[in-house]
Amino acid sequence: MASNASQAEGRRTSAAKTSIPSSPSPADLASEMTIPTLVAQVYEAAPSAERRRLVETLLRPLGVLSLVAIANGIFAKMRFRNAGQELSVRMDDLQGIHSADVVALVHHAQQVSVETVDSLAQLLANSGGLASSAAAALLIGLLVQRARARQGTRPADEDSGIDAP
Repeated sequence: MASNASQAEGRRTSAAKTSIPSSPSPADLASEMTIPTLVAQVYEAAPSAERRRLVETLLRPLGVLSLVAIANGIFAKMRFRNAGQELSVRMDDLQGIHSADVVALVHHAQQVSVETVDSLAQLLANSGGLASSAAAALLIGLLVQRARARQGTRPADEDSGIDAP
């Protein structure tokens, strides 16, 4: 009987040691929800030229179909106008974009290309006016932290640049 109890305990211990994929941690979920909100705050405080760069960066990885579904199609109109050309957001396009639209845009951009959203850290750091705001500083910190965490989970072959057979 004692043998059965010790075997069961051994199975539980080895099961606990086994790495089982888990759902995202609360910190990861908070980050995924916080980042779009912070981007929207930065957008609201930014001068027009910086707003334009933020929106262009976030639009690049998204296709027309996903853009139609965001913010009543306001971003799709920009993409259609630039069909076949380099994406260029006009200053008058920015008039109709509100913080809720930016939150939705960031959510979609993260689903398609988290690297694109993470690249906002570089964009903000290179912008003297934006980098000094509290929201931008917090956003840069979160984006850099997330990018580092993601790089730490990549296989060694990916990091070294060597293609696996």
